Amino acid sequence: MPSPLPPSPNAKRRVKAKKPDRQSPTFRILREPSPSLFPSRGEILKLLLIVFIAASVAVACSFVSDILSRRPKPFCDSGQDPQDIDMCEPCPEKGRCSNGKLECLHGYKKQGRICIENGQLHQTAKQLAKVVEDDVCGSYAQVLCNRAGKIWFEEGDVEKILDDYKAREDIRLEDDNYKLAIHKALETVQGSLEKKTDSNGSKEYKCPQPLAELHRPLDCCIRQWLYRHILLVTGVLTIVICLTRFFWILHRKKIASTRAEKLYEEVCEILEENAVRARTQNEGKPWVVASWLRDHLLLPRERKDYTLWKKVEELIQEDSRIDQYPKLIKGESKIVLEWQADGALSSSLKAKKTMKRTDKFSTQVDKLHCNQEKAKVGESLLPHL
Repeated sequence: MPSPLPPSPNAKRRVKAKKPDRQSPTFRILREPSPSLFPSRGEILKLLLIVFIAASVAVACSFVSDILSRRPKPFCDSGQDPQDIDMCEPCPEKGRCSNGKLECLHGYKKQGRICIENGQLHQTAKQLAKVVEDDVCGSYAQVLCNRAGKIWFEEGDVEKILDDYKAREDIRLEDDNYKLAIHKALETVQGSLEKKTDSNGSKEYKCPQPLAELHRPLDCCIRQWLYRHILLVTGVLTIVICLTRFFWILHRKKIASTRAEKLYEEVCEILEENAVRARTQNEGKPWVVASWLRDHLLLPRERKDYTLWKKVEELIQEDSRIDQYPKLIKGESKIVLEWQADGALSSSLKAKKTMKRTDKFSTQVDKLHCNQEKAKVGESLLPHL
């Protein structure tokens, strides 16, 4: 029996080549999964966001659908107990319900499933109440001020007040609503005014006195306050008058003192100029009659004030440079004034004066001497007449 042939080298290569076939691609996937097999973290978050949005939309649609498809409960009839009825809603305040429907009372309007107050009607009622209160309290205030007025108002008087107000103002309300506004106004007024019922059953209204006092006119308030505080007012006025007179006297004294000092300065200047002229130029007399000087310097309205020239005379008497003595002029004794200062002092005073003041004083002296000459001529002509 022949021996088997040894395997050829090619056969060995084929056997070796078959070994890798045992590890197929499927086997490799099961052993080591690929990184791209599972989604990433960002993809998972996007998926969750989409699921959340879809669920929210579904819930919202379901909620809206339930609201639109649901019918509101009917209202329970007025007067029924809503606790015994499960299929109706209680009738709201200020409303009347019948057969499941709501009707608001007069003065109220429907808003949704409730009744709210009519704003225009409420405002009109407040205006009417204020009109009635002002008229009633204003009339009583006139009585408190001792004037023509009325205290108690009947219902007819109140209605007349409201009718007059309606005729003056443009009230845009229907008749039913206006009547309701009047009713509300009267209810409001009853809370602030006093009322009583007479034997006929008619109501009368009166404003309380504290409230009527607030409606008094200003002149009445001032007059009554003065009457109540007459002593205080009299004392204050007396003090004010006394203080005013005191300060006025001080003011007048100050003015008179200033004017007297100014006249005194003018007297000194005239006397000095007159003395210098008489000594240097031998013109005129060195003295001046005091009464002529007074009438020359004082204004016509100042001549009636004897205290003004008296202050000037006091200043002249205190001045040692001026000498005054009586002198017989045309048979009449007069007080004359003469400047007694020496030449050196006169020269220093003259050097300080301006040319304008010198001309002015010279003119005054000339006028004074002219008046003296005219008086002398008049006295000389009197015997011939």
